[in-house]
Formats: sequence, structure tokens, C-alpha cells
Amino acid sequence: MTNQNVMLSESKPTIGVKITLTLSNSALFSQPSPAGYITISRKKLLKKLDDEGGTKLNAWVDSMRDSSPTRAKSTASVTETEEQTSWIAHHPSALSKFEEIVNASKGKKLVMFLDYDGTLAPIVEDPDRAFMTNEMREAVRDVARYFPTAIVTGRCRDKVFSFVKLAELYYAGSHGMDIEGPSKSRKYKKGNQGVLFQPASEFLPMIDEVYKTLLEKTKSIPGAKVENNKFCLSVHFRCVDEKSWGALVEDVRLVLNEYPKLKLTQGRKVLEIRPTIKWDKGRALEFLLEALGYANSKDVVPVYIGDDRTDEDAFKVLRDRGQGFGILVSKVPKDTNASYSLQEPSEVNAFLRRLVDWKRFSLRQQ
Repeated sequence: MTNQNVMLSESKPTIGVKITLTLSNSALFSQPSPAGYITISRKKLLKKLDDEGGTKLNAWVDSMRDSSPTRAKSTASVTETEEQTSWIAHHPSALSKFEEIVNASKGKKLVMFLDYDGTLAPIVEDPDRAFMTNEMREAVRDVARYFPTAIVTGRCRDKVFSFVKLAELYYAGSHGMDIEGPSKSRKYKKGNQGVLFQPASEFLPMIDEVYKTLLEKTKSIPGAKVENNKFCLSVHFRCVDEKSWGALVEDVRLVLNEYPKLKLTQGRKVLEIRPTIKWDKGRALEFLLEALGYANSKDVVPVYIGDDRTDEDAFKVLRDRGQGFGILVSKVPKDTNASYSLQEPSEVNAFLRRLVDWKRFSLRQQ
């Protein structure tokens, strides 16, 4: 790959552009000009970029419409009600199957993993105002009194802590790339040292650089918001007109073309930019289980509750382990590795409350 200065061969005013080009595509180029530039036909260049990127761009926009996780596809002969009934049969409500879940946990250690946005707090237009209710905070606090509890989120760890405000929890921010244990009580940790793990520290300067570039690049798209989550970036498009989604994706992709060590993925109404390291919420779940001393234990039941495509990595880990339960928060059928479902944060609250009541009752019976 070679960097070249490029001039567009039209009589209109030219724009200086730095583009990474593969020289083998010689059909696009004329002979170098006396000034040392390579001239490219604007029409040929734009046609090539459209041919190569159009298919991927359309796929991204389609995926953005579907949101995440991907909505389960049904055949034309299946009505929406039948689809919902069929999906619930395979992913029953964690509330209706509560006894089934706790019976599988008897005599074992239950460990809770909770996503934040869409799980503990409702999805809102302004991500800086995604506040959880006091009732939800009390439910999470009570759960953490009886079970090791972690918040696993794509958010910056400090940001989600400012929302949750519970020092007794484990926090795995930036999709698990920034993990820290309880700052006050370490009663669940078998060793003497707290957990602190940041596998992508070397990417911090790069993330900051891309953040500043994207702020400038996307400011012309109304509603677009770029959030710096320390070890990853989120480009929110919930408030962007659907007609502008393609332009937004293309802007993000053009920036990332200069950073091959970063990858673009999608969450719920958000584009995620993360380092290419092999790390996700599923690996964060495994890391935390190991940190708690349960890496190879058969006496632990991990329960992970989340609503996003990124939570599927954790659901898949539990399914592959054949141990624990994934619970997807969704009102509509979605393709998922979760075993159970809940419809919205209010049902998550109810589920957590029932867990606390069950544990208290169990302790009184001893």
C-alpha cells in the first residue's frame, strides 16, 4: 500500500486528498503529471468507490434498521402473534420460569452479570441522561448483598459508575476492556487483591485521536453523537434521520480506514469502534468468574442479563459452558443465544427483587 497525493482531473477546483491506494489497479490512473501528482478521473474514482463500498454500506444501513440483536426472521405465512408465541416458547419469561431458574441454583453459588443501557435503565435519546431509577438501584444493591454482582457495559467504567453509584459492585466498562472490583467491600474475592484489568491500554492514544476526528467529521450530521468510552467509542444514531444513516456510516468508515487496528461493530442504535484484540463481554464474564475463584467450578451459576447484540458474546459463553443462564431483555423476537427473556427494565427489576426475596427466604429456612 502506498500513500499518494491525488488530484482530480476536472476543470473544476480540485481538492487535495490523501488516499491509500493499491498501485495494481493501474487502469484507473494516467501517467504522472509534471508536478509529480497522479491524476485520476473523478468519474472512475467515484464509480470504483461506489462499486466496492456500496454493498457493504447497504448492509450496514439494513443492519441499523434491524437494530440489535437481529430481529428473528419469520416466513410470510407466520403471523406476528404466532411468531411471538413461538419465540416465547423457546425463550420463556424469566419471571414465569423463576422457580426453574432458582431450583437449578440450589446448593450452588449464583453470580450476577448485568448490562446497563436497556437493562437497568431505559434507552433514551440522550445517552448522558440514561439514569436508572432509585427502585432499580435499591434492587441491584440488595442483589449484591447476597450474590457477587458485576455491571458489564460498553460504557466508560467511570460514566456507568456515576449512574449506578454502588461501590460494592464489579464494573466492566468498555465492553469488558476496563475491569475493576469493589472499591469498599471485597468480601466475594478469595484473594487479597482487587480486580483491575485493562487489556487495551496501548490503544488509548489512538482512541482519543479517532474521537477528535469523528467529532469533527460527524458534526454536519444532525443528531449524531460521538461518545468516548475510554477504550472504545460509540457513535449514537438514535436521533439521526434515517436518510442520513448511510452518510454517517460512510464518514465513520472513511476515518477507520486509516486505523486498521480498530474495528467497527454495531449495537442498539449505536456504532461501536473497538480495538481488534480478542476481547468482548463474554471474555470479561470468564475473566470475572476466574477472578472470583470460579473458573473451573461446577458449583457456580452465572446469570447474565442484557439487551444488546454485544451481550450475545456473553450469552454464547454460557451456552457453550452448559452452565448458567442468559436472559435477553426484548419486547420483540430476536435471534439470541439467551435461554430466557424479559421485556423491559421494569421486569428486570421485578426479577432481581424475586431473587432477593428467594435468597432471604432460603436463609431463614436454614
